[in-house]
Amino acid sequence: MKASRTALDLTRGKPMRLILLFAIPVFFGNLFQILYSLVDTKIVGSILGEDALAAVGAVSSLYTLLTGFFGGLSLGFSVIISRCYGSGDERALKRNVAGSILLGFGTAAVIIVGVALLLKPILYLLNVPEQQLSMAQGYIRILVWGMFITLAYNLCANMLRAIGDSVTPLIFLVLASVLNIVLDYVFILGFGMGVRGAAAATAFSQLVSVLLCLVRIYRGFPILHVSRADFVLTREQVFSMYVSGLSMGLMSSLVNFGTLVLQSGINQLGTNIIVAHTAARKVFEIWNLPVSVLGSSMATYCGQNYGAGKYGRIRRGMKDALILGGVWVAFIFVLAHTVSSALIAFIASSQNGEIVYWGSAYLRVDMSFLAVCLFIVILRNSMQGFGDYKTPLLSSFIELVGKLVFTFVFVRIFGYWGIIWTEPVIWFLMVIPLIVMTLKNPSLKRGRGTNGGRNEEEV
Repeated sequence: MKASRTALDLTRGKPMRLILLFAIPVFFGNLFQILYSLVDTKIVGSILGEDALAAVGAVSSLYTLLTGFFGGLSLGFSVIISRCYGSGDERALKRNVAGSILLGFGTAAVIIVGVALLLKPILYLLNVPEQQLSMAQGYIRILVWGMFITLAYNLCANMLRAIGDSVTPLIFLVLASVLNIVLDYVFILGFGMGVRGAAAATAFSQLVSVLLCLVRIYRGFPILHVSRADFVLTREQVFSMYVSGLSMGLMSSLVNFGTLVLQSGINQLGTNIIVAHTAARKVFEIWNLPVSVLGSSMATYCGQNYGAGKYGRIRRGMKDALILGGVWVAFIFVLAHTVSSALIAFIASSQNGEIVYWGSAYLRVDMSFLAVCLFIVILRNSMQGFGDYKTPLLSSFIELVGKLVFTFVFVRIFGYWGIIWTEPVIWFLMVIPLIVMTLKNPSLKRGRGTNGGRNEEEV
């Protein structure tokens, strides 16, 4: 089944090479997003001042929660598409593309309208300060309605990745991010829209990226073209897509909600701790990026090979991903124990001893256990690819419960040390069901496959 010269068939060739070729564009796209978000924050703060920046920051957790859910939902749908691509079933692939559109926007309509109607009570629950409430509400309202555009981009990008093209989403993401920075100045300064201008710039630039993706799909990927007949969904198809999409969406939501709860405990420990943790988490996001990218890449890799019945390649790919991640983890361990203090001082723009001490302590402890996080991310996303949705959700639920316990018990007893040890302890609990169920999965045991015992890993 031919898609495009830019698409990767992940069912043939050396697994490690293919995983790297697929993951590298995704990595640079995510890195660009992180760097862009730093620039965007800087623009809002420098032009509009601290109150505006505080208004944006006060609702960032809600925005992250929504984008995480819709990103997971679309990724879950794309896993089904990747299986169809791997099996060579073009008719089923087109029907699942159509299903992704129908179910994605149908789900979005319910959630977005509900959040929009309850926006003010939600902001009060988030304890948004009264002096920033009006600005925060104006900013987040635009972003909430813009979630339709965010979903559209995620659907397009993940469909392209499902058939092996991770380059096109990167190109359009970079273009949209550059446009976003330009539009920040146009809407904030030129039109005098304040923080609403920053939100409008984000929504408009995402719309441009959606249009570019649609043009690229129309011209270069006929395999993703759908007709009216493809939009007739069966009950079994709806169930299958929702199981995959909602499991990944909820997995992301549980993680983000747990982080939100943990942040409420951090906010009680004083300004220096808040600044130290904020700086440390920004370093963590960059250092952990290759791990998370390997995970999302494995969802597509395993999906294609599961659809093709090449279970030996799934085993080989998971091992190769763990090897690649292990090299990175070792490198980060060295960095964490050598340059953490300097990085915290630079990002926090502070030489305050307490800030530098706590921020670097967080990095040194948590990065020492990043290998456990690597296993969680690789196994959890691989399981989504070969059809185990329950175990990843169980693992994410353990994370949520763990963060609740640490927030309301251990943080009160041990202060910030309770925060520092939260993730390492929870990681060890989360990885147990993932390892057990991976070892028990019949598709991954020796002897299963479509090649009569031959070495599937090189086929």
